[in-house]
Amino acid sequence: MRYETMLPHQIRRAIAENWPTVLPLGVLEYHGEHMGVGMDTLAVVKMLDLFEQEADIVILPPFYYGAASYAVAAPEGSGSVQVSGNALAPFAEELFFSLLRIGFRNIHAIIHHQTENFVAGMPTDLAFKTAGRQAIFRFLERERGEGWWGSQNMADYYAEHAEGENPFNWVQVHPLMPTGTTLTEYPFDHAGIGETSLMLALCPEAVDMDRFADNTGWYTQTAKDASAELGTRGRDMILAHLRQILAPPKR
Repeated sequence: MRYETMLPHQIRRAIAENWPTVLPLGVLEYHGEHMGVGMDTLAVVKMLDLFEQEADIVILPPFYYGAASYAVAAPEGSGSVQVSGNALAPFAEELFFSLLRIGFRNIHAIIHHQTENFVAGMPTDLAFKTAGRQAIFRFLERERGEGWWGSQNMADYYAEHAEGENPFNWVQVHPLMPTGTTLTEYPFDHAGIGETSLMLALCPEAVDMDRFADNTGWYTQTAKDASAELGTRGRDMILAHLRQILAPPKR
């Protein structure tokens, strides 16, 4: 369900049943002359639309204003929007803290931008990862008081942690594609055959292959071989990944 259209009784049900509450997280960035600047975020939005057809889920309004950087192209005339990670982190902490106060305990942000480096982290995902931890600590201290972890009530913390009961799982950040995706599974690129095919399968209105000849960037050259058929393979791989990461945890 789209959060902005939910009624309070529906929100209470989602909380009671521990539905995944998901933030599509991304950027507005130049993706060559043949593809829309919102590709990274649109991929997440469209995949969640598909996942919603098979599972109960709360989909938050997408956040497009991440740290695109100007590594691919200068912003003038290209459309890239850059908001630094230092500016993102305070916003993200307030957002996550608010969602925790509402009652959600199964919160996820899913990102596609720069996730080939997801383990080490890049500015947008690092800002939201750090913000999630900060929001959880802040919320726990508000609800349980200082010294909450050291209290006798937490004596079973490590045993419960081993069984999956972990408050630090209340907010998680994930890449859209499974970590370690290789070229043999699906092409990972920027505005090349992989991303262009995915958009042809998920959001064809964001692609205009008649503009491909206007590209000058090396990273777009494989896009000429893109197809909706290949994109469908990527879609199915991502759906399987979403089923794993959005499975309801223990409470």
